Amino acid sequence: MFDPTDTIVAIATPPGRGGIGVVRVSGPRAAAVAQALTGSELEPRRATLARVTGPAGAIDRVILTRFPAPHSYTGEDVVEISAHGSPMLLQQVVTSAMAAGARAAEPGEFTLRAYLNGQIDLVQAEAVRDLIEAVTPAQARAAFDQLEGTLTERIRSIDLALFDLTTRLEASLDFPAEGYHFVDRETTAAELETIGRSVDALLADAQRGRLIRDGLHVVIAGRPNTGKSSLFNRLAGVGRAIVTAVPGTTRDLLTEVIDVHGVPVTLVDTAGVRERPGDAIEAEGIARAADARRVAALTLVVLDGSTPLTPDDIRLLDDTATAARVIVANKSDLPQAWRAAEIGAAVIAVSAVTGDGVDALREGMVGAMAGGVDRDVPAVTNIRHVQLLTEARGDMSRAADAARAAVPEEFVLADIHDARAKLEDVTGRRTADDVVHAIFDRFCIGK
Repeated sequence: MFDPTDTIVAIATPPGRGGIGVVRVSGPRAAAVAQALTGSELEPRRATLARVTGPAGAIDRVILTRFPAPHSYTGEDVVEISAHGSPMLLQQVVTSAMAAGARAAEPGEFTLRAYLNGQIDLVQAEAVRDLIEAVTPAQARAAFDQLEGTLTERIRSIDLALFDLTTRLEASLDFPAEGYHFVDRETTAAELETIGRSVDALLADAQRGRLIRDGLHVVIAGRPNTGKSSLFNRLAGVGRAIVTAVPGTTRDLLTEVIDVHGVPVTLVDTAGVRERPGDAIEAEGIARAADARRVAALTLVVLDGSTPLTPDDIRLLDDTATAARVIVANKSDLPQAWRAAEIGAAVIAVSAVTGDGVDALREGMVGAMAGGVDRDVPAVTNIRHVQLLTEARGDMSRAADAARAAVPEEFVLADIHDARAKLEDVTGRRTADDVVHAIFDRFCIGK
């Protein structure tokens, strides 16, 4: 994809204006590039005030910090240049660095170099991206935990246990007439099941981890004037949706990302559902609402608790009966016209006007998908890790079954080697290049 031995440069701070912007340079010529820009030789790990000069003259007064290899983020020589946060000035610094011998970095190339140079493994590299993209505290905690190496250590302990069993089985191959010379069949099977339970423990929490990492797509549905848009605004904390007493006010889909107990939720307000729309535009909005419900992870079915149930309410309840849903009786601040027993399902009473019951609704939204989210940090959040761990667990089960059936050690070892290969794929010890490149291609430039 690119040469990992040359010197790269990129803006490391987000696009836009700010008090300070950072330009990062990494590679064997990083110090030489910085000296060409400033005329100064930088002392290691010491902030230096200097003037950056380009082909057209002085650019900015900056602070430079040099991190010699291998004690840097990438494991290479790195220079970080902190300048005033003007996009124009930062780009001029990058252009001048390129004129001095650096090239523009590819997306994720700094972190890729850290991975290639053994500073981090692939789990930690993916955690860097997740930490950058985190929008809730729970997402950030889970990503930082993986960046600290917690998941890596658990996988390494599983792999070490498999390695220990492998050495004993391979030693037995030197005594083919006896079979299972250094470890008997039952012990082999029992150890594999014990190791497999460690994988089971990781996978048991994976659903909650995926929920925290990827979030929920939640659609608000109901007939006109049940208070869907008011509830949307209440959950979002801002007045995004227009609220009027006129039926059919909401015509198109309106979305907002909110934090619900640490889970990022993409909340979608939809047009009111009724059998006879007022015009072609409202009819299109109703059709889009139906499409949104079909792809949603969860539907909030909003009913008006202050008026009797209508045929449109019953029709929507029937349409969502087999889907993941939470039924909401809105307008609990008014006298109630019906009870939950009438629809034969659990109902959460709320008032979008006063906010009563909204906390219970937030808990119900997350609980409907994952049985709730506690404060423990999930070990596994990435679907790639889930798939590989699941496959590794299957390999261990096959190896255990083969050992119990007195299958020769060679076949048991083959399954164990497959399991270890899957674990090494998780951490990146033997991951295919195309997988690695696909992971880093999703990084932002400068990281």
